[in-house]
Amino acid sequence: MYTTLNLSTSSDSNLSDLDSQKLQELSHRSVKVSAIIVLGVMVTLGNIAVLLAITSSVAGWSRNSRYFLLSLTAADSAFGLLVMPLNLWVSLLKDYTEGPDALCHVVAFCNATVYSTYTLATISLERYIAVFYPLQYSSLLTRKRTLFLIAFAWCFPPILLSPISVPDGIIEVQFSTASLVCNPSYSTNVGYSLSLTCLIFFPCSIIMTFANFKVWCAAKRQRLKLRKYDRARRSRLNVPSRVLLPVMAAYYTCWTPCMAAIIYNAVTGSSVPEWVEFVVVWLPTSNGFLNCIFYFWISRSFRKKFYLVLQKLALALCPELAGTIGCCTTSKTQFVSGVLDNNNSVHGRSSSVSSTCTLLSLA
Repeated sequence: MYTTLNLSTSSDSNLSDLDSQKLQELSHRSVKVSAIIVLGVMVTLGNIAVLLAITSSVAGWSRNSRYFLLSLTAADSAFGLLVMPLNLWVSLLKDYTEGPDALCHVVAFCNATVYSTYTLATISLERYIAVFYPLQYSSLLTRKRTLFLIAFAWCFPPILLSPISVPDGIIEVQFSTASLVCNPSYSTNVGYSLSLTCLIFFPCSIIMTFANFKVWCAAKRQRLKLRKYDRARRSRLNVPSRVLLPVMAAYYTCWTPCMAAIIYNAVTGSSVPEWVEFVVVWLPTSNGFLNCIFYFWISRSFRKKFYLVLQKLALALCPELAGTIGCCTTSKTQFVSGVLDNNNSVHGRSSSVSSTCTLLSLA
């Protein structure tokens, strides 16, 4: 009688432990899903705002610069429009207690492709050429070469990452309940995993660091020269520190922990703690939102163009409301827009330093 009662008590305690564990997992899952959705919405809305402004000419930005920035915006938008919905859909679709399947391989391939950082590297390269070779800019970065660089940034990573999409291939893929992402098991092929970091992350990091450092040094020298002639406008000469340093700081803050976790998993075969994995996996996504701030919102010409676009939308959707909040009339908006577009097209043909001109000038 005593033994039966003891077994019953032990069974009840095990069930209660399982129930509490499931409740804890569900609470963690709801927090993670909410954080992912909020992050995805922020990235999507930020990049939609950018697209509205740079689909047409912007003062001080050449045509090539807009191509590179559109490429970056498309890559950042894919975080919110592709990576987030795919992984949430997969996590809700099946119970991943068994093993990886073909769908998870495809999702992992999409994740890795979007997470590629070649689009950031191409922008840094364009900035470097614009600053140090302004007279040769048009011949070095022709429209064909610009489109080729953008195509390379989008097509080369999928070639390297294609083995991830093959079930029962050279590397395994599993759904992680910690990060709610289909992740490659990097320890199943250490050589391939390390080669990805050597061919994608490290080259892009070197290009970005070298180009932005050289541009920052050139801007600093220019700032010191201008300071001798106009001390009253000294406060306007800190654009390099307000743009280049935050760009690089955000890049390394968002991407280094993720790459460190990949290398750690590949070498040791162990995974990092649950919440650490969740943060380092989704942290690169926040870089897509920070890019909107550093590359666009700091630019005065971009802000002016965005406000003009908002005025057009307000006048088109609700003219009465636009009038009450002080927006200009339709005819005036069209006139200002036409003048800006004409001026921008002229400056776009003659400007060789695109948006980087603000780094070497008083603006």
